[in-house]
Amino acid sequence: MMPVLKTARLVLRPPRQEDAAPIALYLNDFAVAGNLARVPFPYRLGDAQAWLASRHPGLPPSEANFSILCEGLGFVGHIGFHAGPRGPVLGYWLGRPFWGRGIMTEAVGPSIAWFFTATGVGEIHSGVFHFNAASLAIQTRLGFVQTGRSSLLCLARGVEVEHIDTTLTLERFRQHQHDNPRKAISSPEG
Repeated sequence: MMPVLKTARLVLRPPRQEDAAPIALYLNDFAVAGNLARVPFPYRLGDAQAWLASRHPGLPPSEANFSILCEGLGFVGHIGFHAGPRGPVLGYWLGRPFWGRGIMTEAVGPSIAWFFTATGVGEIHSGVFHFNAASLAIQTRLGFVQTGRSSLLCLARGVEVEHIDTTLTLERFRQHQHDNPRKAISSPEG
């Protein structure tokens, strides 16, 4: 069973079918979908419903997904993990109306802490398309380091896009949390 994580402003919980409408609303925005590799554009309610149907309580922690709910705003975005060729991959997105509020930095830190504990892995991979400076800044704040560049298909754009590859080791994450204790806010429940 996936936990519920809480921060000062946020609740991160497993996705539910009731999330379909806001997922479709926010991902059917090219400014969001165009920053993601695995999301088509346009993105419809049926796409969200089909994806949510694939999420079930029996999935292992390595396939964890969290809907992000913000106090006073409701559903604002998503964090997920999936298997990649070099190990677990972190992905995330935030609806455009909620950009620039520090929400994603606040959400990703606790989800990474939980993931390292739940899976026992030693590192997590992620990255951004070369034009996504805001997302790269989030990863840098959390301790990710750039490991190279690659080319990755962006479904929304329908082309291969230059990708900045990043990695976060458990050791670096722990050190970063120790050096920046205000960023280490989480409380697993349930």
